[in-house]
Amino acid sequence: MQTMKGLWLEDLRITYRTDLPIPKPRAGEALIRTRLAGICATDLEMTRGYYPFTGVPGHEFVGDVVEAPGFEGWIGQRVVGEINLICGQCEACRAGRKTHCTNRRALGIQGVDGVLAEYFTLPLANLHPVPGEITDEAAVFTEPLAAALEILQQVHIQPEMKVLVVGAGRLGLLIAQVLKLIGCDLAVVVRREAQTQLLSRWGIPAVDERTLAKGAADLVVEATGSPAGFALAREALRPAGTLVLKSTFAGDVSLNLSALVVDEIRLVGSRCGPFAPALRLLAAGLIDTQSLVSEHFTLAQGVEAFERAAKRGVLKVLVAGE
Repeated sequence: MQTMKGLWLEDLRITYRTDLPIPKPRAGEALIRTRLAGICATDLEMTRGYYPFTGVPGHEFVGDVVEAPGFEGWIGQRVVGEINLICGQCEACRAGRKTHCTNRRALGIQGVDGVLAEYFTLPLANLHPVPGEITDEAAVFTEPLAAALEILQQVHIQPEMKVLVVGAGRLGLLIAQVLKLIGCDLAVVVRREAQTQLLSRWGIPAVDERTLAKGAADLVVEATGSPAGFALAREALRPAGTLVLKSTFAGDVSLNLSALVVDEIRLVGSRCGPFAPALRLLAAGLIDTQSLVSEHFTLAQGVEAFERAAKRGVLKVLVAGE
């Protein structure tokens, strides 16, 4: 049996292993060699019990197709890929709600090994070729950038609207860049000077939560990954406003449902998004990903990479396939 190197999540603990079996692609699947992978907030929450998963973690990647039985034209393609593996047969799939497939599996999160290893498999239907002008370091941001774009799929944001992003971390800073393209009255809540300086370079106002106006925003995007962030986002929203929730984290949130009813608040859960527009934005150079990269690690340094990614103020940590 051929083996590979990779990270392994079991009992909320990340380890580095050299004895993982190289997966075999089934019909309609590709075997992909990881070029570069990213660690995101959901990966970190998996180590805190967000979802019961044992296996190779990770879902943000750019890689090369090395096998594609019956579809050899894919071999050698540099690709990114959508993380939801669907059945295609359930009611949700037939209705076009594929990301809500009743039998959905999710790369590195639920039911299937992820990308923080030398090799992994993914259905060909999930893959998107990466244009040559996009570097690996930018392409690895395709999945979280698509998640940022999903907000625009779900909510009509008008240019005159007051929009606030709560959470200036990995995802929040991508969301801010996407929303800036609309021309709305945008601001981002920050806690660190480095965040303020980065937003200033992009022409996006930063606000301190201690001076944040209450009940003034038409729309608030919550991307902190914490109950405190949700409370702050709710406080900043005006009556009849819209609250978009992008956080995934272990644990529960205390919620005053009566206040939501009285204020007629619209809650929008937001998860995965469209890859093709994300790749177009990256190819056009409209999104700054380079400034979001904090550090690079190898797979052998994967445990250290997770520890580093969990530190406050650290943005994107990237891990190279070996």
